[in-house]
Amino acid sequence: MKEDRMVLDAALEAGCILLKNGAEIFRVEETIYRICRYYGVYSCNVFTLTNGIFLTAGDTKEPYFAKVKHLPLGGANLGRVAAVNQLSREIEQGKYTIEEVIQKLEEIKRSKDKSKVSKLLAAGIGCSAFCILFQGTLFDCITAFCSGISYYIFKLYIEKGTLSKITSNLCGGILITMVCLLSYQLHFGEHLYGMVAGSIMPLVPGVPFTNSIRDFADGDYISGAVRMLDAILVFFSIAIGMGFVFLLYHHIMGGAIL
Repeated sequence: MKEDRMVLDAALEAGCILLKNGAEIFRVEETIYRICRYYGVYSCNVFTLTNGIFLTAGDTKEPYFAKVKHLPLGGANLGRVAAVNQLSREIEQGKYTIEEVIQKLEEIKRSKDKSKVSKLLAAGIGCSAFCILFQGTLFDCITAFCSGISYYIFKLYIEKGTLSKITSNLCGGILITMVCLLSYQLHFGEHLYGMVAGSIMPLVPGVPFTNSIRDFADGDYISGAVRMLDAILVFFSIAIGMGFVFLLYHHIMGGAIL
């Protein structure tokens, strides 16, 4: 009985790590089922939403168990998702006892995120690369690099997760557009559209949007709708922030809106 509870706790923890770090619903449920069945718990039932997991087990042969985990919508860390996937494969190969699985999950959960400097550089390089795709010049790419870094400085050192997702993305859209407009007014950058379009790419919720489509395809309509709504709200927040700056620029400076 004690070992069954350990199995269910470990499976639930694996599912929580996956869901919290950007995995789709099907992957979360499949991993939980695989862990439970490998260690002999066949009566488990899982119901997963975008921000919560419901796990129950028990019948005439196995003890009853029920647990609910609430997981607020957050970011994505695909490195942790890959680590749990690899652990799940190794479990089915018979490499770990349940105690070792719990220890491994704790190590994955506590694994360090990328450093702030790495995130800043990645944001800048990513913005520059997308600016190239939008036919940007060398100076446009430099502007996109600076605006991407500016946004992540705001996010990592000033905002620090204190604002809601909508407000944070609204401010991000405003900040990035202001940096690009300043560069354009100083005649440093040449193509305003390319600079702005490239710079906002780090704000675009690619993982939630893609996962929502995957959830719809798998028949998880509630989770798909929640993730889609979350992505759409982010899109609107960015657009409102950008639109506000462009309207202000148009009325004060007399510039054309793109």
